Amino acid sequence: MSASGMPLAEPDMTPLETEETLRRSVRARLDRLTKPQGSLGRLEDLVVELCVIQGDLHPQVSQAELLLFAADHGISDEGVSAFPRVVTAQMVGNFLRGGAAASVLSRLHGCGLRVIDVGVDADLDPHPLLQQSKIARGTANMLHADAMSTAQLQQALQIGRDTAIEAIDRGNRVLLFGEMGIGNTSASSLLLAGFSGSSLAECVGPGTGLDTAGVARKLAILEQVRGRSAASPPPSDPVAAAHAMLQRWGGFEIAALVGAIGATVAARAVPLIDGFSVSVAALIADRLAPGVLRRCVFSHCSAEPAHAHLLRRIGVEPLLSLGLRLGEGSGALLALPLLRSSVAFYEQMASFDDAGVSDRPKEDGP
Repeated sequence: MSASGMPLAEPDMTPLETEETLRRSVRARLDRLTKPQGSLGRLEDLVVELCVIQGDLHPQVSQAELLLFAADHGISDEGVSAFPRVVTAQMVGNFLRGGAAASVLSRLHGCGLRVIDVGVDADLDPHPLLQQSKIARGTANMLHADAMSTAQLQQALQIGRDTAIEAIDRGNRVLLFGEMGIGNTSASSLLLAGFSGSSLAECVGPGTGLDTAGVARKLAILEQVRGRSAASPPPSDPVAAAHAMLQRWGGFEIAALVGAIGATVAARAVPLIDGFSVSVAALIADRLAPGVLRRCVFSHCSAEPAHAHLLRRIGVEPLLSLGLRLGEGSGALLALPLLRSSVAFYEQMASFDDAGVSDRPKEDGP
């Protein structure tokens, strides 16, 4: 159920063919292409997954858009980040002017870019690439109060869903997800610990560049935050528990990502997941609608130690591992050409029969 009591959309897991039949059909085509079987390695696995996600033997990945959700966090007042909160608004301006890494990579790879302000602590001027959906000027300081109200959580989830559906209606069959928000690794660390049962120490890292002393301070503050919530443990129902933890510790951009990822999966589009905070949002989306994680493509493993911890726990091997720790959807943008390459060879390579190339002779039977 959603925070408003309305049921969440379940992922559509009923393709035209059963999943296993679809996988076999794709593998059969791959094995007839003019190459040794399996010689393109993980790219072959990737195109199989893309076909399964879209429920189609001919996946569409040419049109893609990065949805970059931005918001501020009250916990940043406690010095848990290497940068002040004002940087969130400054970076949004940089995205809109085209000067950020996400802007450069979006242009390079022919990917649309949309910045969604769900809680930046500033008044932003209108811009064609900016969606103004501000819930509040940042969340509350979760050291002293819940990060957001029930109504604010509901609003953030719905903004995410609506934004993803609108992007898909524009013709995008791949949605990349990014975030910008000073302090959001603190929220993500608390959420990962809460959802995974891991110790908070396993889930807290340097974020934007804290030194060892800064990480220790961050951990101590987040332990206080979690201690404040200990008197009222989350409900036993997994969906209610997910809502409770998002309300206590989440960011508006993280909650919006949860809604957006779930809606993307339900619409049979491809969610291309970026770094730590977006991966945490995908984990939560799966708790709200089981099956979401099986329909996500994880672009990379970031340098944030807890990201590798999370990916191991959910059994995911991402496409890239480049030591990135920027966020913004930068890892997803770097992985997008791999999706397009995998579909291109699958659709355009000749088969042995078409090319008149001899296949490896079949072994004689006994």
